[in-house]
Amino acid sequence: MINRRHIRVKVMQSVYAMQQSLNDDVIKEEKFLKHSILKMFDLYVLNIQLIVEVKKLAAKKIELSKKKILATKEELKPNTKFINNQLISVLEESISLEGYVELNKIDHWSLDTEYIKIVFDELQKSTLYKDYLNIEEASFKVDKSFVIDFFKEIIAPNEKLADYFEDKMISWVDDIPFVNTWIVKSLSKQKEGKTFVLDSLYKDNDDKQFVSDLFRKTVLKHQDYDQDIADQTPNWEADRIADIDMILIKMAITEFLNFPSIPTKVTINEFIEIAKDYSTEKSSYFINGVLDKLSKEYAKEKKINKIGRGLL
Repeated sequence: MINRRHIRVKVMQSVYAMQQSLNDDVIKEEKFLKHSILKMFDLYVLNIQLIVEVKKLAAKKIELSKKKILATKEELKPNTKFINNQLISVLEESISLEGYVELNKIDHWSLDTEYIKIVFDELQKSTLYKDYLNIEEASFKVDKSFVIDFFKEIIAPNEKLADYFEDKMISWVDDIPFVNTWIVKSLSKQKEGKTFVLDSLYKDNDDKQFVSDLFRKTVLKHQDYDQDIADQTPNWEADRIADIDMILIKMAITEFLNFPSIPTKVTINEFIEIAKDYSTEKSSYFINGVLDKLSKEYAKEKKINKIGRGLL
């Protein structure tokens, strides 16, 4: 499921896109933001579905090899360990996965079958695959470990697959690392004898509402924060502050003033970490300094009112 940090990243991207395009249609941009987050779930499903499709291709190739007129001993009696993998079978039989695919018309792998072949070819050449086929032990634990490694070593780092996803939806470029981690967690927690159920997109309704609230309050009030930021950066002209840095600072201010359950320290730490990934090398230090000063000033003026977990 999507976590609060990635929600902040998606909001940051939407605020940035809105500013760069000089678009002031908050409702339209919020709809696109929510659509972008929803499409992340498609990416999550596509990757899980790909594992099943690779297994189907392997099974098809085995059947074709058996029908050869001059089939070899190996072809007549093939190693079926991969196509009998217990975790992949659980994924294949998942009503949750099948239902989502049908309901949302996820037909990528039936239209672009070459990517299934690309992944399978790479898998067959790998030491991981050869070693797995030679393991005599037949257990869910061994099968699960292999599938997780298959995803981490073959699917996740595949550049052609990454390019394909980028072509399908530009926002997936930034979502891929998060979704890859999400998939590994989903596979890792699967228990033997249990049906596979897709994760929820959001942890709860609070996180879902957090998307709208953080976006709206940042966009609608961002100009109100300009003077506060200027007061804490006397040696900086506003146009010298990187656009992303300014957006992150304003988002943090929004959290300080409007989200009583989020501790001030959590807000500062989250935006420092986002700055490390999305802004300049020194941005995290700059943002840390500005937010530290702002939080102290707001606390002094009693503008920050934290309750519950926010007091921690």
